Amino acid sequence: MKAPYFLISLLLYPFLTGADEKTPNILLIVADDLGYSDLGCYGGEIETPNLDQLGRDGVRLTRFYNTGRCCPSRAAILTGQYPHRVGLGHMTQDIGRPGYRGSVSEDAVTIAQALAAKNYRSFLSGKWHLGTDDPTKHGFEEFYGTLVSAKTFWAPDHYLRLPADRKKREYDRKNFYGTDAVTDHALDFLDLARETPEQPWFLYLAYHAPHFPLQAPKEDIAKYADDYHVGWDALREMRLARMKVEGIVPEDTPLTPLSRWWNHGETKSGTNPEWFAVPRADRVDLARRMAIYAAMIDRMDRNIGRVLAELKAKGEFENTLIVFTSDNGACAEWDPYGFDIKSSNQNIRHEGEQLEQMGGPGTYHSVGSGWANASNTPWRLQKHFCHEGGIASPGIIHWPSGQLETEAIVDTPAHIIDLLPTFLAAAEANYEGTLPLPGTNLVPLLRGGEFAPRRLFFEHEGNRAVITNSWKLVALREEPWELYNTWEDRTELKNVAAEFPNITEGIARRWESWAEENLVTPLPNDYQVPYLRVSKPSAD
Repeated sequence: MKAPYFLISLLLYPFLTGADEKTPNILLIVADDLGYSDLGCYGGEIETPNLDQLGRDGVRLTRFYNTGRCCPSRAAILTGQYPHRVGLGHMTQDIGRPGYRGSVSEDAVTIAQALAAKNYRSFLSGKWHLGTDDPTKHGFEEFYGTLVSAKTFWAPDHYLRLPADRKKREYDRKNFYGTDAVTDHALDFLDLARETPEQPWFLYLAYHAPHFPLQAPKEDIAKYADDYHVGWDALREMRLARMKVEGIVPEDTPLTPLSRWWNHGETKSGTNPEWFAVPRADRVDLARRMAIYAAMIDRMDRNIGRVLAELKAKGEFENTLIVFTSDNGACAEWDPYGFDIKSSNQNIRHEGEQLEQMGGPGTYHSVGSGWANASNTPWRLQKHFCHEGGIASPGIIHWPSGQLETEAIVDTPAHIIDLLPTFLAAAEANYEGTLPLPGTNLVPLLRGGEFAPRRLFFEHEGNRAVITNSWKLVALREEPWELYNTWEDRTELKNVAAEFPNITEGIARRWESWAEENLVTPLPNDYQVPYLRVSKPSAD
């Protein structure tokens, strides 16, 4: 008589425990300030074989959009909301307006909280930056990383382990590197998840690379030390040629002119110079900066490879929904020469033996606007802005058991607000938040379907945009709207606003309605940060 009861218990086990072999694990990997063309599978020369394999085997989105900046993008990723709607329209300063409170609002539901209804265990290793002091109060069981951007990749005590009673890994300071440590803890968290195999897991792996400070192990920098003396002009041309071969952009895509830049405090602005117009000593310094940047991405990819290898070894790879993206376009702060010591207008030209010290402990550099322009090939502008260089990211989605298309390139516009509804759909979970989700489940698209026309909206620091059907309306702060037909001119070179005033005005009204509904307007004239000048008060 025992056998039938045993068989019945086996049949009932998934329902009693919440286990379901079809419920996928979810791995969300987000890089920090990675440019559109930095990965090999998006045209870059940096060695990223692990991400390239995911991209070429899975789905590569070529019109995958973010919000143009780290805090707002992370809020949009984790809550599925436009960032102003949950209080993070800018950064972590509270400037006294509902859309700009500097921390994610209490009524926002994170991916981790939403997936709890389907018995998921959720973990975060890396960067938080949502303005609150404890990710474990937002649905994550375990956390390791930083609450804001990393100030160094070399100091173990710069990284937090939460809850506070958890034992931290012990590291030898001589061998510590932040990207490695973030991955170490991600693997530890997966081991914890395997203690309850009946529960699926969600891992948010939010790397700090390649955000400044530019820091990487010497052996990784040496790998790229000779690669960037050709300069950003040649690099942009080489990347665009590879992008066309990869199918990331159409064959007739032109290279945009060198982009504009604005310095800290907006006291100066200009256009990136041609590479060989830069003094030779500065070119040597700049080539070293880009080598460090490339090394950071290379190291991140190898660490992602560690995670993928573990998933394969444990038999979890096939049924893990993996998404990779970046929070915004490459960072141009603040001019062609980058900055040193801290984010400011201070630049140090490194020469001789100083070059070998760059990227090591105690150093602090940025890559500058010329290389950021190359990282965002072929688009205009960069992080902070709503032109393509600021808001277009690589988007890789891989899920073998999810019946997604394979070896596919999809050019339908999508947005990071779509990740939460996509994960809920994959998990067959219902959304129980009080705020309606503005995003769309991407699973049908990833299985070869099509979307009905939709509108995507953007605003950061007064820079703003709307993407709708074939049109993109975009503007810089305090400057008039520009209109582009993005199916013919995604590089935003032919402004047709004057030719189509009715379309321009109609889309602008849509933006104004969205902005009012989502706590975007009235736009602040003072963001209370030193790198932005106070603008003229708006008419509102």
